[in-house]
Amino acid sequence: MFNIVIFGGPGSGKGTQSEKLIERYGLTHISTGEVLRNEIANGTELGKIADSYISKGNLIPDDLMVNILAAEVDRLAKTSKGFIFDGFPRTIAQADELAKMLDKRGEKVNAVVGLEVPDSVLTERLIQRGKSSGRADDNAETIGKRLEVYHNTTSPLRDYYIARGEYKGIHGLGSIDEIFDRIVTSLPVCG
Repeated sequence: MFNIVIFGGPGSGKGTQSEKLIERYGLTHISTGEVLRNEIANGTELGKIADSYISKGNLIPDDLMVNILAAEVDRLAKTSKGFIFDGFPRTIAQADELAKMLDKRGEKVNAVVGLEVPDSVLTERLIQRGKSSGRADDNAETIGKRLEVYHNTTSPLRDYYIARGEYKGIHGLGSIDEIFDRIVTSLPVCG
């Protein structure tokens, strides 16, 4: 299996680039955001708990996210060539747990794709996405909080993955195809 973590601020293009990676390499996409939004839309107990965090721009507790991710990996592993983890990990503790969870399954993170985009561009992208998608968390107040959480909690993962030799920093401005070409060039042979 070939496993990629796709990393970047909210609105950096993780979902868009994940779709292109899936098409190119046949990987299975696990977006914790999508999983959580589905739970919220379906009104499940998990969805209600998740919504109490997400609607305020806060992160879901680590233990809850690790359990959700492990269940998704186990459910999908038999039919997958590997995974793209989108929206996870968001903390160093989660990165450690992801490494442990994959190791128990004889797997590892092969590459971390870091989409590097300035905050001003992220904010504009999210505001535009909110206008077209109606996503409740794409409003100016929540975007500011999400960026603050990202910088304080999530961006230290960059140094963590650099130290492990897994981080591939990708300039995240330009056309979708230009960014994708940069990603493909940075990846070790996969698929």
